[in-house]
Amino acid sequence: MALHITLDFLRDLAANNNRKWFNDHRRQYEEARAAFEALIDAVLVGFDQVDDFRTMTAKDVIHRINRDVRFSADKSPYNTAMSAVIGPDGRKSLSRLYYIRLEPGDQTIIASGAISLSSEELQVIREAILQDAAPLRTLIEAETFQQQFGSLMGEQLKTAPRGFPKDHPNVDLLRYKEFMAQRRFIDDEVIGPDFGEQIIVTCQALKPLTMYFYELLGDRTVTTRGQG
Repeated sequence: MALHITLDFLRDLAANNNRKWFNDHRRQYEEARAAFEALIDAVLVGFDQVDDFRTMTAKDVIHRINRDVRFSADKSPYNTAMSAVIGPDGRKSLSRLYYIRLEPGDQTIIASGAISLSSEELQVIREAILQDAAPLRTLIEAETFQQQFGSLMGEQLKTAPRGFPKDHPNVDLLRYKEFMAQRRFIDDEVIGPDFGEQIIVTCQALKPLTMYFYELLGDRTVTTRGQG
């Protein structure tokens, strides 16, 4: 997989994010996307080592290069990373999802967790933490988790959420509004011969966290959340 082509194209796109440049370099874009699709297809072939999803191809899980700028102050027309979501409903998945984002400048990440939470879903998670935080804390304090992902990530409140005691022993977990873990890869790792295998290994390490939230919230997709 010639992922150096993908990284080079994305680097150039970031410096020339306009339709004229993109159209003038469409052949390079198609080569860059083909290399990314080849990576994702190879990962999907071996993904039964992580989870048993329906048969999918790269086209089921990869996001479009075009940005939705309708509600954004930034009107740049194109994403400057290539990304995919592997999950039971492909790129529409919000549960049991594994997010892969290829971005130059050592910004490539593999991530998972609970994102785009409604207030009701967030309340379910907080109630579970309130009743027994040990399962989640055991996951994020495990040696494997700490080595690969460091700490839990995600937007947080500055203090305890409304209705929860500020001095609760698990207030650090209750403050989260989303719960994510991610591993970052430098460009040299991305273009290395075993990057596809590293994606599988990383997703295996993410699975316990992914399944913790799946068991609380069940199946979730962008369509069930009214996001198109």
